[in-house]
Amino acid sequence: MENEALLLGIDVGSTTVKIAVLEGDRLIHARYERHMSQVRQKTLELLKDASSVLSGRSVRVAISGSAGMGLAKAAGLPFVQEVFATYALVRREAPDTDIVIELGGEDAKIIYFKGGIDERMNGTCAGGTGAFIDQMATLLHVTPDELDRLSLEHKTVYPIASRCGVFAKTDIQPLLNQGVSKADLAASIYYSVVNQTIAGLAQGRKLEGRIMFLGGPLHYDLGLRQAFIDVLKLSPENAVFPEDALYSVAKGAAIYSESGDAVSYEDAVSAVEKTVGKESVLANLPPLFATEEDFRAFEERHAKSTLPKKDPATYRGDAYLGIDCGSTTTKLVLISEDEELLWSYYSSNKGNPVDVVRAQLCTLYDEVLGDGIRIRGCMATGYGEELCRHAFHLDGGLVETMAHLMGARHFCPEVDFILDIGGQDIKCMKVKNGAIDSIMLNEACSSGCGSFIETFAAAMGYGAEEFARLGLFADAPVELGSRCTVFMNSSIKQAQKDGASVENISAGLSVSVIKNAIYKVIRANSPEELGEHIVVQGGTFLNNAVLRSFEMEIGHPVIRPDCAGLMGAFGAALYAKECRKGESTLLTREELASFHHTSKPAVCKGCTNHCSITVNKFSDGKTYVSGNKCERMTGGATYRPLPNLYRFKREKLSALVHKADRPVTVGIPLTLGVYDLAPFWYALFDSLGLGVKFSGFSTRALYALGQDSIPSDTACYPAKIMHGHIEKLLSENVDAIFAPCLSYNVEEGRGDNHYNCPVVAYYPELIRDNMESLRGKKFLYPYLNINDRRELVRELSYELAPLGQFSKKELSRAVKAAYAAYEAYEASVREEGERALREAREMGCRIMVLAGRPYHIDPEISHGIDQLAEKLGFAVVTEDSVYHLTSPIKVNVLNQWTYHTRLYNAAKFAGETEDVEFVQLVSFGCGLDAITTDEARAILERRGKLYTQIKIDEITNLGAVAIRLRSLVGAVEMRERNAESGKGENG
Repeated sequence: MENEALLLGIDVGSTTVKIAVLEGDRLIHARYERHMSQVRQKTLELLKDASSVLSGRSVRVAISGSAGMGLAKAAGLPFVQEVFATYALVRREAPDTDIVIELGGEDAKIIYFKGGIDERMNGTCAGGTGAFIDQMATLLHVTPDELDRLSLEHKTVYPIASRCGVFAKTDIQPLLNQGVSKADLAASIYYSVVNQTIAGLAQGRKLEGRIMFLGGPLHYDLGLRQAFIDVLKLSPENAVFPEDALYSVAKGAAIYSESGDAVSYEDAVSAVEKTVGKESVLANLPPLFATEEDFRAFEERHAKSTLPKKDPATYRGDAYLGIDCGSTTTKLVLISEDEELLWSYYSSNKGNPVDVVRAQLCTLYDEVLGDGIRIRGCMATGYGEELCRHAFHLDGGLVETMAHLMGARHFCPEVDFILDIGGQDIKCMKVKNGAIDSIMLNEACSSGCGSFIETFAAAMGYGAEEFARLGLFADAPVELGSRCTVFMNSSIKQAQKDGASVENISAGLSVSVIKNAIYKVIRANSPEELGEHIVVQGGTFLNNAVLRSFEMEIGHPVIRPDCAGLMGAFGAALYAKECRKGESTLLTREELASFHHTSKPAVCKGCTNHCSITVNKFSDGKTYVSGNKCERMTGGATYRPLPNLYRFKREKLSALVHKADRPVTVGIPLTLGVYDLAPFWYALFDSLGLGVKFSGFSTRALYALGQDSIPSDTACYPAKIMHGHIEKLLSENVDAIFAPCLSYNVEEGRGDNHYNCPVVAYYPELIRDNMESLRGKKFLYPYLNINDRRELVRELSYELAPLGQFSKKELSRAVKAAYAAYEAYEASVREEGERALREAREMGCRIMVLAGRPYHIDPEISHGIDQLAEKLGFAVVTEDSVYHLTSPIKVNVLNQWTYHTRLYNAAKFAGETEDVEFVQLVSFGCGLDAITTDEARAILERRGKLYTQIKIDEITNLGAVAIRLRSLVGAVEMRERNAESGKGENG
């Protein structure tokens, strides 16, 4: 055996390098280490470490892994794609395997062996992989090992978006700030990984049979293993976790190498050694600073925007405290009567913002405040505003956009644009006449924010500040594009494979963050659109590389205050000064000493939404409930709902109940276009003597019921959720399921045409072809023309044959009844809209047109945004309840969609009506709304009104939505104050 070549497999993954040496079928050496993006150096280190078993021996070598191809090519060594390496391993060691699920650092794959080889891999999204789990551990301020241990102690699993890693992150942070336990969040993270695997990778193909789990996360994380077993309902014999799972691809590569030529171990090491330090030709950008002199001039210019400091030891007088409890950091600022900075604090919230704020308040009392300083006001802002306000008896709070505006105006009274890039948020505010004119926030994605830079810096073994400094004088920053974070991540990985330096990656990343903010969040056609007097804020702009990238992109200097990372807290302190009423209600030092806080999950039973809430209890016996979308939980007998057309329409649809005495029951999924036409179909089948059972409103559990048959992750959430509705109807043993395909909607005569969205029109056909559970069932998905009554009768005469024989007269009568029911329903919605407007004005409350599509009234799809708006004091009307109150509008686009026509007219109505605001709901993945959003914005802005857009998907936490809606309230209030001020001056 001494002279027989050993088999050497090297797996160079996105975050780790694995090496495996086989002697025959026996593993004689293996090692697994993170490469911190130093791919070639770490591979060489592991090769040299194997000298004790390989020195003087001949070896057959194969390299695999997502980062292995560039190394293999540069070294002249064989490369095997990792799927083939895995196949080689399974074929030899476990041929009875049906499916392999492998999760790596940033790569995930499913390989189906039964029924022919079929492989599914993640493309550019690292959601549901080890890197995401590591990021979440950092977010919770625990190690990955602690995250796993915590997950085994969980009591409740919260719904976390599984579509993308950054979406999930946006769900987790507000839950963390609300006081949800880390154990529950750890388990929720693991379950979101499982959901991502099912929905994002399996894409409609069942995960069943004997499943082998490979890769580092599934080797180390027992909680993740359990989540897979629970969700997939696997028996012990069908859930296979090999002892050598870490080295599976490396072992497979070694097996694959058997057919290759043997080389000496020393030659293999030499080949890899020669690749270290080599750089490939990459797309590069100009340096951020050409010389040291340029950098010094840059620093001197920005040093002018400095907040005056005052030593608290020498100050006597009133002081004002602002607390910004942000998505990833906590900031506190204490200012004097003359708005000088007395004291500040900025740090990670360490996964527990309440404890951080308490500790800093104690520090403030013990080390800063003396007998001569009195806190006269204390205000909070940020994600954790409400929690901190209730916990520490603060005097009040304000939405963070308004806090940032107040801070910006302090440094630049003529500011016309504010860009704030924080840990997970980008806030862009246009200012006109001293008031916010429009607000743009990133939605459910933290693409290009500070947390991404920080996380990537940590992955490369650097702190955020050191990583930023490396990029300042990079000679050739890498062009990474202005795309989603995970897309940039792929670009960075490719640059690493090509040998790009850390310095050039750091600089290129700073440029990408800025381009993403300008062209993806703000959606500016050119930098000139931003304005002349720009103030930049947020901790990310303390990074000089990011600031320099912004100035280079827009072509002129901006103002960055020296307290850029504290601007929210500073603005809150200014607001506290503005609102002072005497002594602050802030807890005393003695009260802080005995302060304690507990939180526990619960479910609100106040309505059918059954919101997942968190009940926070404090040492003074007071309680704060977070997560509720309305006031039922806290309002008690005093709760009085405002007019809400979403609720009205839900109640109307709920009244369409199944009649159990009918001989045949037709199940209809309450999804997509059915929300508009439910009364039509109910009346039609009822007239024919058939029972009708709607699937009911959606829930998260209903979505999960059908997610394993969703063939594409790019479809909108309202379409994907239809799979769960079909499964529910099948479980209720209806005689047939009816889901018609309608190219056209009902003609309303206000647009150029009356098409249905293609997804609404034809998704039932996709359902038919992708849901195995429908095999052998009566699933009717006829193409029908509902605008021609005679034609519809003819079509139904043969399309409904599986349900019974109906005469032409019966069908004609049924169609007539259907139209009558539909017209009555539409008329009732319009009448209720008019009544809601009258009642809102009598009550003196604001009015919101919460516009979208009919299915947006579904409480799971809209996540209770209508109730959140009601909680903020808005009467809520829908686009189809008010669009008739104005003359038809001529728009600048081809207006051929029924729902768009309603939307545009509703926007015109809001623009013409002083006491009405307009908010548009948009589903991620809706290509048609790329048109409607721009047109609706233009309609409103031409009439001097604010346009607010909210993108929604699987994400259930409304933290970002609340910011958007409260910002709207703040902007409206400021507009009203300015109008009153103008009247006073003119009078």
